[in-house]
Amino acid sequence: MANITFYGGVGSVTGSKYLLEHNGARVLVDCGLFQGDKELRERNWQDPPFDAAGIDAVIITHAHIDHTGWLPRLVKLGYKGRVFTSRATADLLKVLLPDSGRLQEEEADYRNRHQLTSHTPALPLYDEQDARNALELLSPVPNDGVMRDVCSGFQAGFSVAGHIMGASQVLVNMDGLRFLFSGDLGHYDQPIVKDPAPPPACDYLMCESTYGDRLHGDIDSETGFARIINEAYRRNGPILIPAFAVGRTQEVLYMIRELEEAGRIPVMPVVVDSPMAAQATQIYNRWNEEHDHEYASILAKKVHPLRTASMTIAASRDESKRVNDMKGARIIISASGMLTGGRVLHHAMRILPNEDATVIFVGYQAHGTTGRRIQNGEREVKIMKNWVPVRCHVEKVEGFSAHADWKAVLRWLSGLEQAPRAVFTTHGEPEAAEAMAGHIRDRFGWNVVVPQYEQTVEL
Repeated sequence: MANITFYGGVGSVTGSKYLLEHNGARVLVDCGLFQGDKELRERNWQDPPFDAAGIDAVIITHAHIDHTGWLPRLVKLGYKGRVFTSRATADLLKVLLPDSGRLQEEEADYRNRHQLTSHTPALPLYDEQDARNALELLSPVPNDGVMRDVCSGFQAGFSVAGHIMGASQVLVNMDGLRFLFSGDLGHYDQPIVKDPAPPPACDYLMCESTYGDRLHGDIDSETGFARIINEAYRRNGPILIPAFAVGRTQEVLYMIRELEEAGRIPVMPVVVDSPMAAQATQIYNRWNEEHDHEYASILAKKVHPLRTASMTIAASRDESKRVNDMKGARIIISASGMLTGGRVLHHAMRILPNEDATVIFVGYQAHGTTGRRIQNGEREVKIMKNWVPVRCHVEKVEGFSAHADWKAVLRWLSGLEQAPRAVFTTHGEPEAAEAMAGHIRDRFGWNVVVPQYEQTVEL
């Protein structure tokens, strides 16, 4: 008998954790950090409803923190097994997880120094050493679809999902019962990475639904992005782009370079305030087996696809602070992408009240995040326990999203020759997950389930 329990990634787009159990073996697919509302974030601190030491294997679909950021905590609680993921994802995790540990430590230290905590002292969820202990367990495999043993009775095959570098859709075989996890699917024809591979045959399917209730904008992202930058340049004001260090930062840099070279925007200072993003960019260039044709052809010309004409990296904390002393039109790209933590918060506190400044959202803003509140038009937001007025121009460019919209998801699903016994729509807010389920039922007539938090389903 096999079953699956949904310990995250349902009812929201964060905290992805799915526990498969079969003949006494237990495999956790993804191990993400909850972000957004306080109620969600508090789940990170709760002991899991399973024994961490009793898990036989962990499978990671891609490197983003909402799929990996709880892994150091799992290891801290006693997990000692192997962590299977694609080779590019393993490289990215060597950058992301220690950085996440440092951020946990820095945030606890900041709250203690400024007495911004209700706990004395504030403690990190995990530290950098916990993250490095988690890295010792990585077992990288190619994104080639080949099935490999992960533990007794379980095999897994990884293939390209097209979301970010290294992102995988994963087929898990439990003694002949096949469960396909879409992971986070990329949309088709996006720059840098290949399109999602066709889905392999499966008995059950978990399908992401981030954009299950909407489509990406009709205006192409280059045109919208160029308009926003040119308007900000004429105001001589700063532009802040909150962007995930892995995936989104690289796409933004790629587009700025293209627009500069085409003469569609002026050359202005671009500051990437994220040493992690700089390291991730090097990894992006290294994994050429996952590059799309255009990106590979630019590299072949000895041109750096992810470097603008006037670009600097703020590596240290002091360099980050000096960014605030800059004057005039400039672009600051900093994580996190939803304004939930990191260096971007310090920039936001200065830029949001500036009427000449612009904030550009280039990715999904989850419910309860500061980014979502600003995008929804709130005129004052709380950042590190300070109320900050929002007087700047607020823009969004939908086309940057690394997530497939519902039409692209249906395009991917159409590659299945036979209907699965059931499809589970996850990684979406409730309305989006329900809408995606409706689209799948209408198009294919399949059995679709919208699972609930901590629900167990027998397979």
